[in-house]
Amino acid sequence: MLLSIPSPGWSAFHLGPVAIHAYALCILAGIVAGSVLARRRYQAQGGDPQVFEDVLAVAVVSGIVGARLYHVITDHQLYFGPGRNPVEALYIWNGGLGIWGAVAAGALAVWVMSRRKGFSFAAFADAGAPGLLLAQAIGRLGNWFNQELFGRPTTLPWGLEIDPAHRPSGFEQFATFHPTFAYEMGWNLAGVLVLLWAERRFRLARGRVFALYVVVYCLGRQWIEHLRIDSVNHVGGFRLNEYTSLVVLLCGLLAFVLLGRRHRGDVSSM
Repeated sequence: MLLSIPSPGWSAFHLGPVAIHAYALCILAGIVAGSVLARRRYQAQGGDPQVFEDVLAVAVVSGIVGARLYHVITDHQLYFGPGRNPVEALYIWNGGLGIWGAVAAGALAVWVMSRRKGFSFAAFADAGAPGLLLAQAIGRLGNWFNQELFGRPTTLPWGLEIDPAHRPSGFEQFATFHPTFAYEMGWNLAGVLVLLWAERRFRLARGRVFALYVVVYCLGRQWIEHLRIDSVNHVGGFRLNEYTSLVVLLCGLLAFVLLGRRHRGDVSSM
């Protein structure tokens, strides 16, 4: 039985004058793995691989920009105000990406390109949904290296060791915390399997795989978010991201139901 999960003793290394951050490597590894899965699925459904490559590049860049914007907007106090340096809002290597902004901006970019290039937005979204969850799972390892976004103190055998320098104010006396990065990683990997199974079992298409991705992810994010103790803005006693995940969850459920009624019996979104 594990006594605790150790945190890495480093978060970056240097190649000459260049600092290579583990957080960035985890994000990159997630993008690569998720892209490989999405590309194979898109081609298997008859999609043009060149279209996929063109759209992927735009979607990734848009997603990263959107992820950073969401973080900066919802945690603006970290970058703006007395004693803050607004330029640090650009320091993406220090962590701080919001998946909500990433998916929204990436989806918008794909939709715009689908209108211009004439491919099916629903087909692309369905093909990419499991890959998104896979990318998110791998990317969460970056939080482990940065010793950030962990949960409340715990004495469970899988508690995560956090160095004193990374413990939030008021929690300095605790040594181990809920490893929310591992919880979300495990949830997302399980979600990949759920999406692949449900797609075959219920012959999902026409955007319903993507809608199910939204539902699955938000269900997990709700309880994981409730465990976290990092400093964020609260409204009515709840973390802002809890509201976001609830609203997006309801939207995903509504989309799944409406798409199911609209395309009852459809098995292809090409």
